[in-house]
Amino acid sequence: MDSLGYNCFVDQDKMDAAIQDLGPKELSCTELQELKQLARQGYWARSHTLRSKVYKHLIGDIPCRTVTPDASVYSDIVGKIVGKHSSSSLPLPEFVDNTQVPSYCLNARGEGAVRKILLCIANQFPDISFCPALPAVVALLLHYSIDEAECFEKACRILACNDPGKKLIDQSFLAFESSCMTFGDLVNKYCQAAHKLMVAVSEDVLQVYSDWQRWLFGELPLSYFARVFDVFLIEGYKVLYRVALAILKFFHKVRAGQPPESDNVRQDIRMFVKDIAKTVSPEKLLEKAFAIRLFSRKEIQLLQMANEKALKQKGITVKQKRQFVHLAVHVENFHSEIVSVKEMRDIWSWVPERFALCQPLLLFSSLQHGYSLTRFYFQCEGHEPTLLLIKTTQKEVCGAYLSTDWNERNKFGGKLGFFGTGECFVFRLQPEVQRYEWVVIKHPELTKVSSLMPSETTTNPAQPGHSTSTDPADRLSPFLAARHFNLPSKMESMFMAGGSDCLIIGGGGGQALFIDGDLNRGRTGHCDTFNNQALCSENFLIAAIEAWGFQDPDIQNPGQ
Repeated sequence: MDSLGYNCFVDQDKMDAAIQDLGPKELSCTELQELKQLARQGYWARSHTLRSKVYKHLIGDIPCRTVTPDASVYSDIVGKIVGKHSSSSLPLPEFVDNTQVPSYCLNARGEGAVRKILLCIANQFPDISFCPALPAVVALLLHYSIDEAECFEKACRILACNDPGKKLIDQSFLAFESSCMTFGDLVNKYCQAAHKLMVAVSEDVLQVYSDWQRWLFGELPLSYFARVFDVFLIEGYKVLYRVALAILKFFHKVRAGQPPESDNVRQDIRMFVKDIAKTVSPEKLLEKAFAIRLFSRKEIQLLQMANEKALKQKGITVKQKRQFVHLAVHVENFHSEIVSVKEMRDIWSWVPERFALCQPLLLFSSLQHGYSLTRFYFQCEGHEPTLLLIKTTQKEVCGAYLSTDWNERNKFGGKLGFFGTGECFVFRLQPEVQRYEWVVIKHPELTKVSSLMPSETTTNPAQPGHSTSTDPADRLSPFLAARHFNLPSKMESMFMAGGSDCLIIGGGGGQALFIDGDLNRGRTGHCDTFNNQALCSENFLIAAIEAWGFQDPDIQNPGQ
């Protein structure tokens, strides 16, 4: 390496323009908490030499499976794998999914070295089937390695991490796709204004969110990506979600009210990320990212597991053409007495991603089945989740997304008891659109997350109606189960309740919705669970009430 710590793979002139080497050369602390704060502050961000030392220390401490390829393995295999090919003409492994190697101020030799390293990784990790983030990771690590072999060893240690609590890089399409769905769920909860914009301007919002890793691993300029990677090595995968959410927030702030630059919002976001230096500094980007009060790592892991299970149930484990989400609500076969196709599509954009590809299935209609709460329960039992829609005689429209099977009400022995999870939400559509989610999502200060016990058993969030399984994943509580949170009182977790004479959504200090046993009258007001305003006139008469289920598009309507 030269006096600045650059190796033979780096274009020094480009690096000097991108990241001037002005920072400290030594690091006195090695404690994780201190390193975490220094990484967030960018302590070694302007020192090539120090970043190299830190990466070597952090990656060397990653717990790996017993047989993990090291630098000596690379020296043994690289000649056989590359052969006489010019490194610049080497093909990339299939698992990168046509992702290009980002230049990151590498010279031609450096870009060729990345290709060689990727091919050697493919040789040693035949179980990797989909990993589009890897070219960017290898290109960055090459900056901070003595040679190709050391870079190979660092990348292998990241890929071979066997700490179950420390997810690093997705290595299969199933893991990648479920992370995209999880990101979509997080956008829906933490970036509602941006989500509304995406739904309005994109043909398929899930397709937009499937780019979230590309924004980080490829589109972000080197100085930004390196800062993200500094923190990622210490804090793990959750950091990636934070930064991607921050990018979307900045994109919305800059583009809100402006005409789109093209008719392709995916391309607009990519260009925005490439040129992000015009909008925000790396420091401000990370500051915004860490200001987002995300769910705990455990909760996000449960959501990821639920999304993976939903994909497996649909047979989506390898890359395939994605169905447009808005087509889940088909014009030709959707009919409601309460909402239009457009309104139902708006509601569909709010539901968790693992149900977004499902089609609406009418379970109960007061006009078809009569105004009977008993019949309502009969029609809805066995379905999870469900959507409740209400139209008043004043033509107001409101409703609720309900995460849990109504059959759960029977566990209370005939008494009125609350159940459900924090994925429930209430909303109104007429006279104006407003959604109210679980109060904890916007006010995490109300709670401290408690630890999840593997022995807990309850309904799996992605497999309605099944409460026992030999799969350890099924023995975990569902995503946003109230028992995971140390709430000040039960008032903040009264999601849904049903008795023979009434149905209640939201409780604590009032009820978001109360419906009588004849499905004729109702009332609405503020409740602690959703911190909502009245969803319509405080006391109302019901003109129509419907319950909708979520049907896999491959399953024929069984009728009821």
